[in-house]
Amino acid sequence: MARKESPVLTEAELPVMDAIWTRGACTVNDVLEALPNDPPLAYNTVLTTLRILEEKGYLEHEKDGRAFVYKPRVPREQARHSALRLLLSRFFENSAEQLVHNLLQSEKLSASEIRRLKKMIGEAK
Repeated sequence: MARKESPVLTEAELPVMDAIWTRGACTVNDVLEALPNDPPLAYNTVLTTLRILEEKGYLEHEKDGRAFVYKPRVPREQARHSALRLLLSRFFENSAEQLVHNLLQSEKLSASEIRRLKKMIGEAK
């Protein structure tokens, strides 16, 4: 059975998008150079991932000589927002309060992190 297409970035797609968001525009070889070599990915694997990301609307490409240069169509913040919306709907009944409560219960926050969070909450009013 084929896997359902994900509207958000998969674990394999995220490092590829990170490389492109960081560099702004990349060829397949540029992405290969930016990715960790543990384990090394094949050229065709990266190319397939880039094509999938383009089909999903995350990337676009231009031809530069014989190479395709891929550019982001979706900003990193927009992708984060989509992933967060999916997380909220799947696990927290669309409740940001439940998400924050869970984070506060399960994560060790430093005093400075707590101060920054309080400041953000105050500014959000």
